[in-house]
Amino acid sequence: MDARFRFIPVASVLVEGAEALDRIIGPFAEALRGIGGTVTSAEEIAEDLPTFYLLATGGTESRVLELVERRQKAVPGEPVFILAHPGNNSLPAALEVLAKVHQDGLKGRIIYMNGVGDQTALAAVNGAAIDLSVRRTLHSARVGLVGAPSDWLVASMPSGKTVGDVWGPEVFPINLGDLVGRIASVPDDVAAAGADALVGAATGCVEPTRDDLLDVARVSAALKSLVVERRLNALTVRCFDLVLSMKTTGCFALAELTDAGIIAGCEGDLVTTVGLMWTRLMTNTTPWMANPAQLDEAANTLWLAHCTVPRTMVESYQLRSHFESGLGVGIQGVIANGPVTLVRIGGSGMERVWIAEGAIIASGTAENLCRTQAQIMLSDGSVSDLLTSPLGNHIVLVPGHHAARLRSWWETMIG
Repeated sequence: MDARFRFIPVASVLVEGAEALDRIIGPFAEALRGIGGTVTSAEEIAEDLPTFYLLATGGTESRVLELVERRQKAVPGEPVFILAHPGNNSLPAALEVLAKVHQDGLKGRIIYMNGVGDQTALAAVNGAAIDLSVRRTLHSARVGLVGAPSDWLVASMPSGKTVGDVWGPEVFPINLGDLVGRIASVPDDVAAAGADALVGAATGCVEPTRDDLLDVARVSAALKSLVVERRLNALTVRCFDLVLSMKTTGCFALAELTDAGIIAGCEGDLVTTVGLMWTRLMTNTTPWMANPAQLDEAANTLWLAHCTVPRTMVESYQLRSHFESGLGVGIQGVIANGPVTLVRIGGSGMERVWIAEGAIIASGTAENLCRTQAQIMLSDGSVSDLLTSPLGNHIVLVPGHHAARLRSWWETMIG
């Protein structure tokens, strides 16, 4: 993700004119431009780009706080990032400003540039710009809730208001009957094309019949039409009702949407759907939603399993029935061994997060678990946490080691 941001130089009244300002911060401004920054004026503070405050001198505290107040009217709750440098009492002013920002209940931090060539600081600015962009994207996202959350998600039923207030996305409830009607109206040729694509790339097809394949392809086409019509960035579906009422599954549809860049969660689980969106935006990598099915505290390992998985994540897959019902089509994929990060959002206000790192060390084919199965050994974090203080059932897995970045974002934006 390319970082684009604005920074506003702020100097005391004793600094007169652009040349005087440039003598103080010119090299720093040039370094910031080199990583995608643009010098901006106070008049442009409401524009929709991440914004930083570069304190050229001391004596700027009140002016910066005025700018922060104006920015908060345009982007409520946005954390305040202050850039300081070694001279002209920049750092003392930054400390005073951030203390007041925290007193006012806002989040924020100082990035101290200890010289023009401070690559660590420039990397921090770049990372903060990306973090702010992720926040902005989440706060403009539209998430469809197709049907209510499944009844068993007793710890994972936040209101749409909670989702929006804490994480940003606006939730749009959609009657499950709307989806059912769309499924019935999908043309036969569209269903056939979807079924052919699904089975054509599979290494095998065990239980599903041709009719099963056509049915799940219709579900996929119907959900795609909902996404387009409602202008959704993500959705989650009370998918077990499709099993009960139509004898079909949403497993293929949710996998296909996620592969296409539209995060799709199972079981009406808004909490995990937000986790999928967040990890996708932060890592630019496709995530997977799954159940912790088994664990071994002594070995610090756990098995994750689910009947759907984005096909871009797997080395190969075959088509099976949905595990619990024996109906429809589930995807039994093999995710490559390698480093992964596990994430779970939780708490009554979605204000908590559990993050761990490790590696996939095996894939499984157990017949008493959901179809796609991956064993993970944790290197950062403990599976015992899931027994002593769980935040809920579903876990998000994203390939790669991203724990530090995700924790930093959460601490700055949410925690």
